[in-house]
Amino acid sequence: MPHRAISSAGGQAERREIAAKLTASAPSWWYDTRSIWPALLMPAALVWDAATRLRWAFTRPFHPGIPVICVGNFTAGGAGKTPAAIAIAGFLRDAGEQPVFLTRGYGGTTKGPHLADPDKDSARAIGDEPLLLARIAPTLVAADRAEGARAARDQGASVIVMDDGFQNPGLAKNLSLAVIDADLGLGNEHVIPAGPLRASLGFQLGKADALVLVGEGAAEDHIRALAERASLPLLEAEIIPESNSARLRAKPVIAFAGIGNPGKFFRTLEDLGVTIAERISFGDHHSFTHQDADMLLDLAARHGAQLVTTEKDMVRLEGEDRLERLKTAAIALPVKMKFKDERAIKKLISRALVRG
Repeated sequence: MPHRAISSAGGQAERREIAAKLTASAPSWWYDTRSIWPALLMPAALVWDAATRLRWAFTRPFHPGIPVICVGNFTAGGAGKTPAAIAIAGFLRDAGEQPVFLTRGYGGTTKGPHLADPDKDSARAIGDEPLLLARIAPTLVAADRAEGARAARDQGASVIVMDDGFQNPGLAKNLSLAVIDADLGLGNEHVIPAGPLRASLGFQLGKADALVLVGEGAAEDHIRALAERASLPLLEAEIIPESNSARLRAKPVIAFAGIGNPGKFFRTLEDLGVTIAERISFGDHHSFTHQDADMLLDLAARHGAQLVTTEKDMVRLEGEDRLERLKTAAIALPVKMKFKDERAIKKLISRALVRG
């Protein structure tokens, strides 16, 4: 169900499914240090963390023979991984490399390896992120990261850029970046289901080569201190809109999003001076229905407003006639990630290429 706010490996697969369901509607206790739920769920969190550690202990990573740069995060939910991966691919292409994206394609049915085709593939088949990534560079969708890496190498990749997969030990990585949203931070810093962490914080810090802090927010100082204690480089970045916002400011908008952090999308619109008549939040990677389309189109008509959404949501508006109507009526707000110190990220990338 949408949330409205008026403008005023078997076990591994099961854990991913549980994490996805929790992320779609993040439990309030993940970001509330006063709740008793984390303490009650701690035994399950310990089991989850132990399972992750065992996977790493007993998995021999595949070395594809070319560098692998992984862009992931510590928590379930959105932090800006896909914009970061796209920015890094841009740096690589500028340096004369031939990057190929590798992603699991969450939300899709394709196991792969499959070379994404944005003109023919659907979000239902391969997920939403691959459709965005494939606009930038060749993109392999593969549930098995090692098989995907082999396919990427066969496609002529000189370097692989993984969108997610930070906690997956199946592929050797030359550079692992953990993207953290400065507003949400790491929540209560407990492991799923007691908190949003995909594994214990200390364990994950040990797998990271650098942290990417996105934007500004309540957790900013804490993440800076965390990076300093862990002796990890901290790369500051921001997600900025790419399009002219004049059309969006022309009249009120109905803003809707089914991403990990819809609030960030709404704040971006507000920062652009856009008047939001209503905000509609769906779960992450939400599969839109004709009822959703009817509701949104009706709201826009009643308010005399423009519908606006994210690029990730736009690629999921497919199939039924009413969803196609919604897609035609809505505007997608394209965004990109900008690193404040490009020399620092390029230096890390160069080192990864040498190590590869």
